[in-house]
Amino acid sequence: MTAAPNLLFVIADQWRAGALGFLGEDPVLTPALDELASRSRVLTDAVSTYPVCSPCRAMLMSGQYPHRNGVPFNVNSATAPDVGLRPETRCWSDVLSDAGFALGYIGKWHLEAPVDDDAVYGEGRRDDGKVWDAYTPPEHRHGFDFWYSHGCCDNHAQPHFWVGDAPREEVLRVDQWSAEHETDVAVDYLRTAARHYRERAQRFALVLSYNPPHQPFDHVPDRYRGRYEGRDPRDLLRRPNVDWGTPAAAEAADAAPLYYAAITGVDEQIGRLLAVLDDEGLTGDTIVVFTSDHGMQLGSHGLVYKNVPYEESMRVPFLVSWPGHIEPGHDDLLLGSPDVAATLLGLLGQAGNRPPAMQGRDLSGQLLTAGGPETAGRPEAALYIGPGRENLRLDVRGLRTRTHKLIVEAPPGEPLRHRLFDLVADPYERTDVAGDQPDVVASTAELLCRELDRTGDPWPGRRKVEQELVARSHR
Repeated sequence: MTAAPNLLFVIADQWRAGALGFLGEDPVLTPALDELASRSRVLTDAVSTYPVCSPCRAMLMSGQYPHRNGVPFNVNSATAPDVGLRPETRCWSDVLSDAGFALGYIGKWHLEAPVDDDAVYGEGRRDDGKVWDAYTPPEHRHGFDFWYSHGCCDNHAQPHFWVGDAPREEVLRVDQWSAEHETDVAVDYLRTAARHYRERAQRFALVLSYNPPHQPFDHVPDRYRGRYEGRDPRDLLRRPNVDWGTPAAAEAADAAPLYYAAITGVDEQIGRLLAVLDDEGLTGDTIVVFTSDHGMQLGSHGLVYKNVPYEESMRVPFLVSWPGHIEPGHDDLLLGSPDVAATLLGLLGQAGNRPPAMQGRDLSGQLLTAGGPETAGRPEAALYIGPGRENLRLDVRGLRTRTHKLIVEAPPGEPLRHRLFDLVADPYERTDVAGDQPDVVASTAELLCRELDRTGDPWPGRRKVEQELVARSHR
């Protein structure tokens, strides 16, 4: 069993943490992930630092926060033209490429700013007039030498891909469910990588980025739907913070059977990947990670989708397996999105090559049975970044500890707004206790300021928070 492993990193879009069968939160069937969890460290408190697609993905790749990596908003033609993961940013994949790894990327990327030609090729313009899907030039691929990807194509039933060095005009269109097709490609990649690993001792790192269970929800194959159709919506949406009788609850009730069906379908595909690792004798030599970029509200708090600081949107699955090196079990380690890049480098023996600009914490020492050199201790909290009421303004910051969550909104020209949730007494965040627990607000705000300082966050509300703390100390 090698001390220098391979990596299989699987990310599914919009898969909330509770949607794993073994957790018993959502009534969803995930037998493959249940089995993987039995031999994984399951991080029950892993969070999406900014729970929307492009910003989270940029943090996962770069280990930098949005104000550093160039992706403060979703990448589409309606955002500023310079929004996109900068080619000069050193990602964990760049480090592995330099170290001689074979690198593969399959599926959704969504980190490239669209150009005019992207309105013609690929997905084209959507009904809202925006171009979301974009071709990624080879020099923008951050070390991935095998490329089978799209920018952001939401046609799961008939996806398309740019393959290898094909130009923007040469798009491969496929008549197959995207998750199944991408797994077919990944299976072939893993078998070839296994041969090269045996013959040349060349390690590999494969990212498989599924778009489902992201909407459109009706693009899921019929064979998965029957397991959830016809069930009482209140049985599917069991969280007590679902606001029944609202339009959001009605929309969520329609979406839930299909959302869960897509999850079960993706789980089946993940089972195929794990079977290949077993067949090729690679299970013991490969770190397997499963996670998501963000969750989904599904009717909780009167909301359906994401990009809000509630647990349904912010908390994500995070399973990491490396038999003999990572002890299985549940762990409340507070891992945020930027921590993933540095932690992967630590697990893969590349901590010494970590780019200086990488801001995330290397938590590999908290995961490895034997520990790790010079890795971070257990974090006290995880940062939240999000939009306020105005479009394209990141007015909100928050902090999630193991016991509380503080959300602070700083609308321009107005006083700060605080919300505090006691996650122990109120795990569904139904009651704002900021007025009842001022000491917790103050102590958490102090910790928030330290995190903002650590990350160099330019948030204008930072000064207001500090002024409040000073005023409180003089009372």
